[in-house]
Amino acid sequence: MTYLLRLFGDVRDDESLDVFLLMVNVFLLLAGYYIIKTAREPLILATGGAEMKSYASAVQAVALIGFVPVYGWFAARVARLRLIVGLTLAFVVGFELFVLGAILEIPYLGFAFYIFVGIFNLSIIAQFWSYANDLYRRDVGERVFGVIAIGATLGAPVGAALASALFEQKVQAHNLMHITAVILIASLGVYWLIERRGANRAAKVAIAEPEPAPKEEAPNGFRLVFQSKYLLLLAGLMVLLNVVNTTGEFILGQFVIEAAEAAMAADATVDKGAFIGSFYGEFYVITNVVTVLLQAFVVSRLAKHLGIAGVLFALPIVALGAYGLIAAGAGFAVVRGAKIAENSTDYSIMNTAKAMLWLPTSRDEKYAAKQAIDTFFVRGGDVFSAGLVFVGTTYLGLTAQGFATLNLGLVLLWLGIGVLLVREYRKLGAREPQIPEVPESAEVA
Repeated sequence: MTYLLRLFGDVRDDESLDVFLLMVNVFLLLAGYYIIKTAREPLILATGGAEMKSYASAVQAVALIGFVPVYGWFAARVARLRLIVGLTLAFVVGFELFVLGAILEIPYLGFAFYIFVGIFNLSIIAQFWSYANDLYRRDVGERVFGVIAIGATLGAPVGAALASALFEQKVQAHNLMHITAVILIASLGVYWLIERRGANRAAKVAIAEPEPAPKEEAPNGFRLVFQSKYLLLLAGLMVLLNVVNTTGEFILGQFVIEAAEAAMAADATVDKGAFIGSFYGEFYVITNVVTVLLQAFVVSRLAKHLGIAGVLFALPIVALGAYGLIAAGAGFAVVRGAKIAENSTDYSIMNTAKAMLWLPTSRDEKYAAKQAIDTFFVRGGDVFSAGLVFVGTTYLGLTAQGFATLNLGLVLLWLGIGVLLVREYRKLGAREPQIPEVPESAEVA
């Protein structure tokens, strides 16, 4: 197993099984999410329509304001495995209740389910990376996180493909919830195996905290963010990243619509919907392939040779090139290639960077603050982008090139925050206890 994992990164003999189990776990979580993500679309569109879907995204951000403090309170009072079991089983019960609701044909069920799935996706993946950060010391995490994240890049397309195949077999949307519930139970089994193996032993991993002692005041994720310069920079980075990417999706959509209309003008037999669907089908396939290749063969090597700066600055550099080309008036084919490059870099290199950035933080920050940033601030970036598009189109009359120019300015701000974030990361890392790594030849298997 070690030999196989070494094709993708620097994994040592005594780390290989734990790394593999974490890969399997994040694969299961992403597959489960994409199954349920596919199921939520017909539920909300059939029961509430596209308008209700847009409202649900805004309500989701409000719901997260209540979710984050509750999660922080729970995280401060239980050991990490109990925290994971508690949250996961809560989602399992939730999915089964939605199945019952679908059978009983409860009104506006799709609206509530859309909000529930959004919280599930953000929180369950954030919790996985909180756990991984809790297991590994900073230097070890920098080596192995790129390999672990391969599971995520494979789980997403597999889950989506499975859901698509089940829909073709006339499986009803609410029945897919049972599948995700079973996958979550399997994920708990993998967590248990990792804990059973004592993944926090020796000098290879961080010293895990025992059962947390009760605290007079539970750590509030939002408060932790605003009390820390490092976390505030990280939150700002996440907001900017989402604003740029979501606005970029709007720009791409404009180009696709223009291309479809041009094709219809040239050939009256062209169907606009079919043209758009065909484009995005091909676009997603290519993006997924490039993402997997980057995750498997580039991410770990980039982190090994360039450290946190290498993985953190890859995406904004790619984004500068992409939006620079669009702002300069590039054609449809170039825009498609630029967006594929941006998205695949985001889903592979940047996703790993976002996980690594939590390595030098405290336990409270890894769990409570990470939930705040990876849920509320991420969703806040989406909401901000929607407002930007509304103002740009309604009042400023911006074209695709205009939005690309706006994105260039945001990327420059993103780079500036990134520079400050890397400095703080290194400062925090320098305060960690220095535990010398044992040469691999001297390790005891």
